Amino acid sequence: MIQPAAIAPKEVIINSDTILNSLADGVVVISSSRRILYINKAAKELFTIAGDENMEGRICREVIHHSNCSLCCLMTTAVNTGEEIHNKEVTIGKGDKTVTLSVNAALLKDEAGKTIGAVEVFRDISLLKELKQELRDKYSFEGIIGKNYKMHEIYELLREVAPTKTTVLIEGESGTGKELIANAIHNASPRKDKSFIKVNCAALAEGVLESELFGHVKGAFTGAIADKPGRFEMANGGTIFLDEIGDITQHTQVKLLRVLQESTFERVGGTKTIKVDVRLITATNKNLKTLVEEGKFREDLYYRLKVMPVTLPPLRERKDDIPLLVSHFITRFNKDMGKNISGISPSAMEILMAYNYPGNIRELEHIIEHGFVRCSADTILPEHMPKDMQRPAQDIISKAIKTERPLDALERETIIRLLEESNWKIKDCANKLKISRITLWRKMKELGIKKGAC
Repeated sequence: MIQPAAIAPKEVIINSDTILNSLADGVVVISSSRRILYINKAAKELFTIAGDENMEGRICREVIHHSNCSLCCLMTTAVNTGEEIHNKEVTIGKGDKTVTLSVNAALLKDEAGKTIGAVEVFRDISLLKELKQELRDKYSFEGIIGKNYKMHEIYELLREVAPTKTTVLIEGESGTGKELIANAIHNASPRKDKSFIKVNCAALAEGVLESELFGHVKGAFTGAIADKPGRFEMANGGTIFLDEIGDITQHTQVKLLRVLQESTFERVGGTKTIKVDVRLITATNKNLKTLVEEGKFREDLYYRLKVMPVTLPPLRERKDDIPLLVSHFITRFNKDMGKNISGISPSAMEILMAYNYPGNIRELEHIIEHGFVRCSADTILPEHMPKDMQRPAQDIISKAIKTERPLDALERETIIRLLEESNWKIKDCANKLKISRITLWRKMKELGIKKGAC
């Protein structure tokens, strides 16, 4: 059998011409001196070259004038690193349009291992990107991502409340995206060109928080060497977002109530009344109603804040959004880290879909970032993910080793026990095992587990 490396590039090309011209992807073979040895029919169409025009011997950048040519030649990158190029996105001008291409490149070597050229494959992904953008537009609102019906209800609510000055209270667990919602309301409002000021109420002590919100005058306290405006003054005409509102003291609650009622306040230590035009958005991961019942939060302030409540669902209640969020994080981390990871494997996605996310979207983001750091290929695999996400399966294996019992028997016993604890609800049992429902059904079939027969 003749090895491909033993055949001169041109000989391979002649024998493969019919096959290469039948491909929908553009294929270009380039010599080590950057001259074109071969270009197939699809590549000529991509780069607007007449079908009968001979490109052989031309310098590649004269023909393949994509966005990376002047900045970073992919051929040079492949030669210098000795590594293949996978799914690198570039753009080309085609008439009055900009076309996005996905490029893959592999080196051609002779028998001695010397690089003698490269094969570049170009695929037009413009339509794919347009469809992805349409999906993002359909399943997002001002940077918020989600197709779950609960998120669509929130989008509708945000569209209604954004144009108004109505006070909004955003409720939800940590990591559900409360600040993102506040930003979205501001950006979709008539105040979008004015200031958006954020204050984390839990991060500041009482005296510091009051001064931070309302400002102070010179000499108001030790260290107050000059007048200082507060965040409400800085947000005048715009929006102020008070995160962790459930952590403010009764004294600060009184001053905040006055701002809501009269739009006025005095700086700490001052007597001059200041009037502001500010839209107030607050957020909490606490149950304010319970705090009211316990006497820790003013009831009148609670109802002032909760004119328009927005309750964010935890990620475990909107798992159909996980693939969309993963795609979003992959796009962002590719840009931030200069990588070109195309996605995650089905088995890795299965783990993500089975996990319960106590840290919600923020935790998912960190999981994907963890995978990016550990992944050196183009696909994130289960081994690139945090080990504790796979603990249930590891626990079953460890137990089998310790007790010297067959793994199948322990697996069957564990699944039956969890099914009974879950009243034979497949979804609940799968969540406890941190596997998908499909995997659980398959395991039940393999192990002969049936309701009423165990």
